[in-house]
Amino acid sequence: MQTTFRIPEAHERFSPHEMALHQFDHIAYLLGLDGEIADILRHPQRELTVNFPVRLDDGSVRVFTGYRVHHNIARGPAKGGLRYAPDLNLDEVRMLAMLMTWKCALVGLPFGGAKGGVACDPAALSPNELERLTRRFTTEMSVLLSPERDIPAPDVNTNSQVMAWLMDTYSMHAGHSVPAVVTGKPLSIGGSLGRAGATGRGVVIVIEEVLRDAGRPLEGMSVAVQGFGNVGSVVASLLHQAKANVVAVADIYGGLYNSRGITVPHLIRYVEETGSVRGFPGAEPLTNGELLELPVDVLIPAARERQLTVENAARVRARIIAEAANDPTTPEADHILRDSGALIIPDILCNAGGVTASYFEWVQDLQALFWDEDEVNKRLKRVLSGALRAVRDAQAQYGCDMRTAAHIVGVSRVAEAIKTRGIYP
Repeated sequence: MQTTFRIPEAHERFSPHEMALHQFDHIAYLLGLDGEIADILRHPQRELTVNFPVRLDDGSVRVFTGYRVHHNIARGPAKGGLRYAPDLNLDEVRMLAMLMTWKCALVGLPFGGAKGGVACDPAALSPNELERLTRRFTTEMSVLLSPERDIPAPDVNTNSQVMAWLMDTYSMHAGHSVPAVVTGKPLSIGGSLGRAGATGRGVVIVIEEVLRDAGRPLEGMSVAVQGFGNVGSVVASLLHQAKANVVAVADIYGGLYNSRGITVPHLIRYVEETGSVRGFPGAEPLTNGELLELPVDVLIPAARERQLTVENAARVRARIIAEAANDPTTPEADHILRDSGALIIPDILCNAGGVTASYFEWVQDLQALFWDEDEVNKRLKRVLSGALRAVRDAQAQYGCDMRTAAHIVGVSRVAEAIKTRGIYP
């Protein structure tokens, strides 16, 4: 299909949100989307920026900046993670909230998209300082939060303990426990079995289904995983169990490579003891950049945004790229990789296991009835398999790649919700 969509030139500089809008405009064109509906979807519904003081352990006071953006809530409450990162800014949060809208719709969840966080370096804060920051930020955000309106979750540099502080702070203000106001909590206060590893498990489910469609077994496939945190370590472990050959992994400190394969359970124990994959015996050291260019069957970027760029895309040799991280591939790199014949499993499908399991946790909290882990995993596979089928159907209809098809499904479902609800008043 011929379109008016133009890949930005390498010299053109777009912010993350501008790039998301550029991508959306392409999808709106393919769908023939009504101009008024498209205009609604180009704009975040609401944005909250807060500047708040936190008393540090030395008695001094420092002001932090936090954000929460709701992109669209036509399909249900706003859902999206909270991240703590030194370089976090409103433009990035806007982009991530928009992607969450499409992701939730793609996997059929009754949620809209949100994102938020605080511009800070959590590694430079003590546990007590991190708790005080989280509780004050929660208080600042409380004008938006509720189980029916906005349900945060963990993201980069946040975890179940941060979510516990958030849930407790909100509950103290409400005067009673409100477990459904946040997901990704510890099991002791309403968390869900299977939630912690759901993003990584979802990545493997989608990879297996894609390979099955292609008539190829996962067993024996060579795999490189960039990122060895909550997602990457689960992905590597499950792939190792499925008899794939995990030959390379990396974290923020560096990486390692063994062409014969890495014994992932041993590596996980090593990381628990040392804090990094670096120095793991029986493997050669390599950089994150070198890992991305290895001659493997499957490359899994599971770290941060914009790892595959115009500078390195032509040297990427993997034939399947499974985007476990959010937005790891720039549009220019995406174009180069597809022209080279690589199959890219887009982030809004590949890493949707996390938000899907968050939905399960929210549902269990609301009904105060909890499922066992097998039930969670069965439901996760069913939801992700259905989303992949919808993407395949869109590919067949529009003659496009998986990323375009995934966005077509997500955007069309949100647009339909807006049209069905109508414009108030």
